Amino acid sequence: MSVVLTTKNVKKVYGSRGNNYLALEDISFEIKEGEFVGIMGPSGAGKTTLLNVISTIDKPTAGTVIIDGDDVVKMKDNKLSAFRRDKLGFLFQDFNLLDTLTIKENIILPLALARVSHTEIENRVKQIAVNLGILEMLNKYPYEVSGGQKQRAAAGRAIIHKPKLILADEPTGALDSKSSSELLQCLSDLNEKDKATIMMVTHDPFAASYCKRIIFIKDGRLFTELVRGGNRKEFFQKIMDVLATMGGERNDLI
Repeated sequence: MSVVLTTKNVKKVYGSRGNNYLALEDISFEIKEGEFVGIMGPSGAGKTTLLNVISTIDKPTAGTVIIDGDDVVKMKDNKLSAFRRDKLGFLFQDFNLLDTLTIKENIILPLALARVSHTEIENRVKQIAVNLGILEMLNKYPYEVSGGQKQRAAAGRAIIHKPKLILADEPTGALDSKSSSELLQCLSDLNEKDKATIMMVTHDPFAASYCKRIIFIKDGRLFTELVRGGNRKEFFQKIMDVLATMGGERNDLI
């Protein structure tokens, strides 16, 4: 199984000399192809900073981030945009769909920008829409569908170009419990059936229980990790136990 993501001794410091804030310190881990990994930790732990560094939105102060064999820290800006488009898929809490485009047009946008053939686009969007249960709403606009349907459309857009790594940032944060469960099951199915590699930042133990592995960070450092061995209910309880050890209750974790 090949390694999709490697972080080595990643450090991130904000501020100027004499007024520094250490957001990340010595973060090193790997994510292999086909893994579904969650990132958890208390408020201010550095989860968002870590996601921004891995997604190439921000650069670390020190350390290395390698995605699919490329050191993105050393990559020039003119190559980063193409790298994000081709190798990364993004799933955000607020959907980030364009209201002026239909659900179908939103999903196929990465392929249209990459100038993929019309036939290939049609084949891929149909398959994804069936898998995500949104085939009947492809011609609707985002404002005509529910939050859960919007997020499944966003998931379709994130995976249609077959990225090496899908980065999900609190994807269930704006959804009700039913829609959250449906989306998480979709992500789990994508991981199991399509071998999609997913890294998800979440504060929610229920959402995290769908992952195969959880990396916990606290005060900008790696705290511990859990690997799912039994069923999801057992894994959920283990996650809760670690969060309790970290000194945070569910309601004050973000």
